[in-house]
Amino acid sequence: MTINITENRYLREVQKDFNDLFPFLKIEFFKRMHGVEKPSPAQRMFSHNLTVGDARTIKTEGELPIDPSLTVSELEQSLWNRFGLSVQVFRKSGNLWLETTMTDKWTLGQQNDHGREISSPVEKAPQPADDYELKRDED
Repeated sequence: MTINITENRYLREVQKDFNDLFPFLKIEFFKRMHGVEKPSPAQRMFSHNLTVGDARTIKTEGELPIDPSLTVSELEQSLWNRFGLSVQVFRKSGNLWLETTMTDKWTLGQQNDHGREISSPVEKAPQPADDYELKRDED
């Protein structure tokens, strides 16, 4: 699996490619790199309508290989080192998106699986019917 990183692609297109691979994860682009297990302030987030060229510090283009065994921190470092893109991975939790700061060492596969588990409706076991009122036969 790869994601194409080119000058004229919109950030939202790169986000969609990533989310197609991992439906319970998303990436957001930021103006500065963050440390491992450190959050990124929302006010530093780039608009999804910018291009890769507007958001990066290194003018390299190419394919970014992505594998479910890659850790969050490895993905984030790879995007920074190869393309000058500062990203943060978020995991779906019900109706919320949470930064994966405390679980940066988890793989993308683990993160996505956990997002699926905590976001999918719980299947309830069939419940026994309520007690019924006994009715007398009218004589």
